[in-house]
Amino acid sequence: MLALLFPGQGAQTDGFLHRLPRHRAVRDTLEEASQVLGADVLTLDTPDALRSTVAVQIGLTVAGVAITRALADEQLVAEISAGLSVGAYAAAVGCGAIHFADALKMVRRRAELMETAYPSGYGLAAISGLTEYQVETLAARHADENRQHVYIGNVNAPRQIVVAGANDALDAFAARALAAGARKAARLAVSVPSHCELLAQATDGLVAYAKEIPFHAPHSTYVGNRGGRPLYTADAIRDDLATNMRYTVRWFDALAVMQEMGARVLIEAPPGQVLTDIAREYFPDSTALAASTFPFDRLVATARRRLDAG
Repeated sequence: MLALLFPGQGAQTDGFLHRLPRHRAVRDTLEEASQVLGADVLTLDTPDALRSTVAVQIGLTVAGVAITRALADEQLVAEISAGLSVGAYAAAVGCGAIHFADALKMVRRRAELMETAYPSGYGLAAISGLTEYQVETLAARHADENRQHVYIGNVNAPRQIVVAGANDALDAFAARALAAGARKAARLAVSVPSHCELLAQATDGLVAYAKEIPFHAPHSTYVGNRGGRPLYTADAIRDDLATNMRYTVRWFDALAVMQEMGARVLIEAPPGQVLTDIAREYFPDSTALAASTFPFDRLVATARRRLDAG
């Protein structure tokens, strides 16, 4: 069974849209996105553009849908789709729950709300080597002693936790985490405090916006962010997309569910390979392939061979 994984903000790199495969489906997707947005999407991956949360989130959605369509043209259609944070929008397009044009508009609104709420001074940090419970305990102690709050934003793996908050709180907490035995504590290329209560008001705005967007029952399995579980109705997927910026992303739970459902080949959409590395470490019996690390023809051939091998 084939699953597609879509990365979230922080995976972007300069020029990532220009490095997408030279494939008819990719070209058509870029053109469609440019028409919907009224601007050339290939201007969204410059160093200057990537300082904008709006540009990053739109670009990641475009890249995810483009690779999904290119793979489908080669008869590689995913039976399961899941995306981390904004990556969930490309996953929802891939499983037929929302049309691409509507997803682009919703992503743009999402990013605008996030950027308006916290234009500067906030972000995310990844803590490696501590469990969720350890990070949660440290965060509570940090709030008591320093009057600085950080929030658990992503549980990407049992010992890979992302926290959100103000820049000074994150820097101080990173030092505390390292002193408590964390292997690594690093800031991510994200300029908003995603997946926590700080975005409650922005979430309310997106929920209201999403009410006007048509959603559909998925034709394949969509695995949600908040619970890391399959969602089967239009309303459930609408709610997951509209509210995921306020709640912790249970990515490792989503990966585990995909394994339980029989996913044996996982392809991560461009850019990057963070999700691939997690899958390889914790689920070595599956084949995890990062699309951005393969020539497209080789990616297709490798995926087919592994799927045929069972």
